[in-house]
Amino acid sequence: MKADRHRLNGHKSYVLWFTGLPGSGKSTLAERMELELHQRYMHSYILDGDHLRHGLNQGLGFSAKDRTENIRRMGETAKLFVDAGIIVLAAAISPYRADRERLRSSFEEHEFIEIYVRCQLEECERRDPKGLYKKARAGEIKQFTGISAPYEPPLNPELIIDSDRLTIEESICVILDYLSDCGYL
Repeated sequence: MKADRHRLNGHKSYVLWFTGLPGSGKSTLAERMELELHQRYMHSYILDGDHLRHGLNQGLGFSAKDRTENIRRMGETAKLFVDAGIIVLAAAISPYRADRERLRSSFEEHEFIEIYVRCQLEECERRDPKGLYKKARAGEIKQFTGISAPYEPPLNPELIIDSDRLTIEESICVILDYLSDCGYL
C-alpha cells in the first residue's frame, strides 16, 4: 500500500527529524523546508513538539519519563503520516539519544533522517524567542533542556545544521542537497 501511495504522490515518504536545543531554529527550518517541498508539489506535514503539547501530548510534563513518552507519541504519529505517503517534518527538542535511536529503529531503512540543528547555548539564549531561558535561569522553569536538564547530541545524524553560523537559506540548501543526492527529491 505504501508503494502505491508513493506512486500516487510522485515521491517517497520519510521523516525529517529536527532535533536541538530550545531556540536553535528547529521549527523555523521545518516551516521553511515545508515551503520548499510544496514548491516541488510534494505532500508534507509539520509535527511541532510545542504544538503537540496542546493536544495529543497534553498533560505530559518535562520529567525524563514524560519527555520519552512525548517523543514516542510524536514518533508514532510521524509513522502514520509516513505510511500514508506524506513527508513529515518533525521539530522537537527530543533531548535523549536513546529515544531518538528507538524512534529511528521503528522506521523502515531510509525513512528516518535525523537533522541535528546545532547551535551554541549562548546563541539560543540570545535568541530566546519565548523568554524561556530567562525564566529557567531565574529558577521559574524546572527541568529546562540545556540549563537544568540534559541534551544529548546525536552521534551519527544524517545532517548537522550549524544554525548559529548558517543563514536559513544556506541551511535549507544543505538539506535540499542531501535529499537530492540521496534520491529523496
